[in-house]
Amino acid sequence: MPARTGHTASRAGHTVRRRGTNPKVVALGGGHGLSASLAALRRITGDLTAVVTVADDGGSSGRLRDELGVLPPGDLRKALAALCGDDAWGQTWARVVQHRFAGEGDLQGHAVGNLLIVALWEQLGDHVQALEWVGRLLGAHGRVLPMSAVPLELEALVRGHDPARPEDVDTVRGQATVALTRGEVQSVHLVPADPPAVPEAVEAVLDADWVVLGPGSWFSSVIPHLLVPELLDALTETKARRVLSLNLAPQPGETDGFSPQRHLEVLARHAPKLAFDVVLADEAAVPDRDSLTEAAERLGGAVELAPVAAPDGSARHDPELLAAAYDRIFRMHGRIGPWR
Repeated sequence: MPARTGHTASRAGHTVRRRGTNPKVVALGGGHGLSASLAALRRITGDLTAVVTVADDGGSSGRLRDELGVLPPGDLRKALAALCGDDAWGQTWARVVQHRFAGEGDLQGHAVGNLLIVALWEQLGDHVQALEWVGRLLGAHGRVLPMSAVPLELEALVRGHDPARPEDVDTVRGQATVALTRGEVQSVHLVPADPPAVPEAVEAVLDADWVVLGPGSWFSSVIPHLLVPELLDALTETKARRVLSLNLAPQPGETDGFSPQRHLEVLARHAPKLAFDVVLADEAAVPDRDSLTEAAERLGGAVELAPVAAPDGSARHDPELLAAAYDRIFRMHGRIGPWR
């Protein structure tokens, strides 16, 4: 897809184009967190790639992977929708691919975009090429790639998953189950272990100027990228600057009671050699700035605090404010790159 001219967010609610600013950015994650990041990043660069988790086993995605043996398309669909433009074409197609069928028949609960993606996978026999076709149809401002071409299952060690045995550690399997556990997640693993990465995803990370990990469900959308050996190697070896973008609040169940710094600590346990240049957090969501600063320094990075939450008080990111924060980070922390 042709590159578009970079542009940056305006606090007045629209975008202002800036000439000559087009860093290569790769964003990794899944679900609503990655969608928030992509909706922001598409406002400040025309060279954007999303690398998406493929361990979803709930809802429409779970039904399709069970019935057809395909990758779960849901998080890929959400990423494509987030990359749609703000014009009538982009917003219309974003609504269409996100639309879920009602009623009580076989289509009930399926998202249109999931069916479209799976249809193209069956037609073309190529995950990457099919997603590029969907992106062209939507006019997506970027590229979407699965992190692996193998359908994956998430497995977690959880303390207190059974409330009757609060001190016992059980193995819990399935992304949907892990996300809703009432216990304390100790660690996560992928099944099959050490899956192959999609080569294009590895190449994108190695070729990037900036890599953004998070926000999103920490154990089920963010950390799984670090469990794909080729992708972790690329994240470790890339010359790109790395940003870790934190959530606005702990996720009920999965990270209940987690402080911002604890998110960093559990990530470091899963990938102890991975460093970050910047840790981005909403200034109102950090009660202990010194502890977060210390945790970020252990990862090799500095903390950037910015108002990125939606003004309505909900625990979701505002795309314009998040875009402004990313743009400031890219300008203040970036190496002099070819987009200068």
